[in-house]
Formats: sequence, C-alpha cells, structure tokens
Amino acid sequence: MKLLNRHILYMLAGALVGTAAVSCTSDFEIINTDPNKTPMGELNPYGVFEAMFYGMTNRQLYLTWNYNNELVQFTACTGSNGKDFHRYSFSDSHVSTVWNNYARYAANANHMILLGDTKDEPAAKAVGMTLKVFAMSNLTDIFGDIPYREAFQYDKENWTPVFDSQKDVYEQMFADLEAANKIYSSSPVFAKPAIDLMYGGDMQLWRKFNNSLYLRLLMRVSARAEMNAGEKIAEILASPSKYPVISSASESATVKYTGIDPYYNYFRPEDVKETQFTPNKIANTFLDLLLITGRDSEEDPRLTTMAIQRGGDWKGVQGGCSISDARVEDIGASYLNYPVLARDAAPAWLFDYSEMQFILAEAALKGYISGGDDAARAYYESAVTASCKKWGELTRYSATQYQITDDRIAELLAGKLAGWDANSDHAALIANQKFISLLWVGFEAYHELRRTGWPVISIGNGCSYNNYEYPQRLYYPTNTVGSNSVHVQEALTRMGGENTLRTPVWWSYKAINGTFTAVRQQ
Repeated sequence: MKLLNRHILYMLAGALVGTAAVSCTSDFEIINTDPNKTPMGELNPYGVFEAMFYGMTNRQLYLTWNYNNELVQFTACTGSNGKDFHRYSFSDSHVSTVWNNYARYAANANHMILLGDTKDEPAAKAVGMTLKVFAMSNLTDIFGDIPYREAFQYDKENWTPVFDSQKDVYEQMFADLEAANKIYSSSPVFAKPAIDLMYGGDMQLWRKFNNSLYLRLLMRVSARAEMNAGEKIAEILASPSKYPVISSASESATVKYTGIDPYYNYFRPEDVKETQFTPNKIANTFLDLLLITGRDSEEDPRLTTMAIQRGGDWKGVQGGCSISDARVEDIGASYLNYPVLARDAAPAWLFDYSEMQFILAEAALKGYISGGDDAARAYYESAVTASCKKWGELTRYSATQYQITDDRIAELLAGKLAGWDANSDHAALIANQKFISLLWVGFEAYHELRRTGWPVISIGNGCSYNNYEYPQRLYYPTNTVGSNSVHVQEALTRMGGENTLRTPVWWSYKAINGTFTAVRQQ
C-alpha cells in the first residue's frame, strides 16, 4: 500500500516538477511530511481538507507579507538589507517558494477531489474543486502558462506535463468552477463542519465563494475580447438563483482562526516577533492613496488601523530605494499595524464583500451590467464603505484607539481621496480604492495592479536588478526549467519572452497594450 508522502510526491512532481516540501507552523503538516503516519488507504477527504486549507491560508499570509506587499509597494523593507524584493531582486529559492506552495496545495486540493469521488462525499469534492482553482489561479497569475490539463497525473507518473496557455488554463478553471457550482446546487452535506473555520460547512456559502471567485477571474481576463468575459459576468449577475455570490460582509471568505493550537494565524506573536515584522515600512505609493498633507490635508480613516505612526507623523519610504539610501528612508517611517495583523486569532481573508462590490462597480462602469455611471457610483461607495467597516472592526486591537464612524466614511466619500465627484477618472478611482481594500488579501493587489495599471508605481533607483522595469511575473524555478525544459520553452515562446520578470502574463495590461506606466525616481 502506498504511503501518503509518496502519493503527494507523485502529484506534485507529475504536475509541476520541483515542488519541494516547505515547512509550515501548523501541526497539520505532519500528514504531508511523515511517511510513517498516514497510509493512503486510511485517508478521507476531510483529513486532506484540514491539512490543505489551513496550511494554504497560513502560507499565503507569509507570501503576502514577504512578496506581494513588497512588489506592489504596500511596504518596502528599508529596516534591513536582507530583503530586496521591493528592488525586484528574486533568487531561484524565492520564486521556488511561491511556485512550490501554490502547486503543493493545488495538488492537495486535487487529492481531496479524488477522495470525494471514491468516498462518495460530493460536498468535499466541490470544496476541493473551488480550492484547487483558488490555488491554481494564483499560480498561473504569478507565473503565466502552467500545466493544468496534465497536472497531478501521479497515477501515470507524468513527470513532464505540458504547459497549457494561460487562456486554456482559464477556460479549464471556469469549467471546474461551473462543475463545482452544479454540485453545490444539489445541497450536499459537509460531514465535518467543525473543522471548517470559514463557513462551518455551509455549502451555500461555499457556493457563493465559488461563484465570487468565478467573477474575480472573469474580470481578470475581461480585457481579452476572445474570452467574452463581460457577457458571462452579466449572465452570472442576472442569475442569482443559479449563481449566488457573496452579498454581505458576513458572507466574506474569511478564515476565522480560533487562536487555539493548531488553528492559529501564521503571524502569531509567539512565532513572529514585532522586530521581525516591522523592517517592512509603509511605501509612499500606498501612503499617498491614504493621505493628503498640507493646506488641504485629508486622511483615510483606515490608515490608523492599517499602519502605526512613528515620531508623531506619517512617513513613507521610497519603494525600490537603493541600499545606501535605505537607512535615511527608514528613519521615522511608519509600518503595518502589528497588534492588528499579528495575533493568534487574526483572520485570513480570501475574498471580501468589498471586492464583490468593486467588481460590480467596474462591471457597471464598463457596461457589462445595467445602470451606467449611477450604478457604478452606488456599488463603488458600497465597496469603500464595506472596506472601511471591515478595518473598523479591527480598531479595537490597535494600540491607538480610533473609531471608523459612519461620519468619517461619509467624509472620505465626499473628499479628494475617494470622492466620486472629486475624481474625474472613475476607472482609476475604482482601481485605486480596490487596491487599498486588497491589503493582506493574498496576491490580489499584485494581480490587479498588472491588470489595470493602477496605482502608478514609483520605481526607485535601487531597481537595477530588473533594469528599472516593473516585474510582470515571477520566473519559472530552475528545477522546473531543467526537468521539463521542452514544455517550459514552449510556454515562454507562446508568452513572447524569456524566463525573466519582464515577460508579461497573457491577461495583463502590458501584454494587451504593449506598455506599463511606472515613474522612475532618480
């Protein structure tokens, strides 16, 4: 009888060669690392869910803080010279970490799907399908073309899977989301609701997350006319009984950690000290979206919950600044709010209600759904309000006590920072405010930035590693290239570039328009 460790190895290697094991703080990881613990025949899909879901969400928290936040200039690590991600310096071990993590948990999700079939657990199968798409969508959106159709063929020992074009990957993900939605519609029973800290086994809520993820990905490829994404978005939103979506803050896809071992957040203070968390300072790009100084000063009410002020004033740092300038940049600079984000029971966000409202705002503005500018404004203001209320619920954990009241939200929506009437470019306004709302939500800010081109990134004088160009993707790990060179090269040829950070992914603004605006700082 095969042991789980070998089974997982085949899934990972057969799908995406070179996915080495990565440590995780959760005790759930034992079933993925100890070949003597769990024989294959003793597994059930809920055991896989528990290990995979909390392993994935915790690892994504780390990836968000370490990579996404630096790439999009939420933060820039000026407090030490150990990390150069905001300068676009990535080693093979860095890109391998991202590749391996999403590949690993996609493989686990695929295993859950198979066990859902063999154990006659349709609820587990549907949840596995949703989570597989969640993981694989991040993998393709970060790297470009990936194996999908031939992924996880461990039974065939397919060690060199074909890399599908990103268009094909998206079509297959949409098919999987459609199939999962159909299973959810049959009201299957999630046999172990107590282990589901997001929805408590409520299949209707998982169905809403599934279809909201569908809308997220449709909007991602909406600039590609051949995908007819606008028509499908309209169809989904016109059919709430067939395609229910997240419709309130209480339905957001939020992992609610208990803070009791092993259900704790990656950034619990016992594991990640404040001195480890705070070398990453708030970048000017992010701060400028939240603050206006001078005679017409204005401050976003979320800022005090998101960040900690030092020296009695808000100060950001230049993303991509040179190592020699980092010390000066760092003096007095603000950083993310450690007491809010680094707690045993701090939540992990996969999809917020505010994101759904931003999707609706963009869909109305582009004419995918009815209502035009008036509807776009209403959805937009609902989105900003939802984001403010989400962060408002977290103010009680901040050292600086500050309430995000309805009056402060109204002031924000009437002011220059976020006011509809005060900003003539509504597409940019929606994109910039959506960007703010995506703080701490995986790699979504990185995906959206490359899709829309907003906010405009400031390229510091320390970004020579990537020729002072904004990274359009992460490059394939060396092990993957060496083990599957023929199919990797096919993918790169199709993507129109080399295996570098500069080759754009298929749905991106740069791939479609040939340009990507970023301001070079001297």
